[in-house]
Formats: sequence, structure tokens, C-alpha cells
Amino acid sequence: MSEEKERIIISPSICGWADEDHKTYRIEVELPGVDKDTIKLKMHEDSFFLKGETDNVVYVGSYAVCCPVKPGEAKANYKNGLLKVEVPFKDPLEDAIDIEIH
Repeated sequence: MSEEKERIIISPSICGWADEDHKTYRIEVELPGVDKDTIKLKMHEDSFFLKGETDNVVYVGSYAVCCPVKPGEAKANYKNGLLKVEVPFKDPLEDAIDIEIH
């Protein structure tokens, strides 16, 4: 029987910030040695989940986003161990409903 190697589970280094016009939220995640095919990124309007793996390490975590975003419009690129995500902020009145006043 072959023994499966135990891997270390850690939270990756993450930096998130709003652009100068406060229209886009940018996220950079350090995932050294991770193959793009092992990365899973799920985004909600108020948070995101991330997982990436190497032979020895599993990077995993769930993170809150400062303001509501449009997850369906997120764009992500991965190169040289750095995952870059850009997602537009949601307009605060986007889901507002006009209420008829009697």
C-alpha cells in the first residue's frame, strides 16, 4: 500500500483594494507553485472562496469583500504564481425597487 503524503493547509497571502474611481475591486493572491488547473475560485457579491494545490501545500480560504460586487462580471488571470482578479462594484441602487405610494 502506498501512503499518501500529508499536505500542509495554509491561507494564501492576499491583497485586495478598490481602484481610484471606486468602480473595480482588485484582488491579488500569491499561490507559489500552484498549477492553474488546481485553482478553484467562487465569488459571491460579498465574499469569495479560493483553493489551490501543490504536491505539498493546499492553499484555501474564504474572504469577505469590502462592498458588494458583480461576481458574474469578474475576470481572473493566473501567471507565475500570482492570481489577479478584477470585479466591478455593484451600484448601490442596482436592485432598488420603486414602491408605489398610496
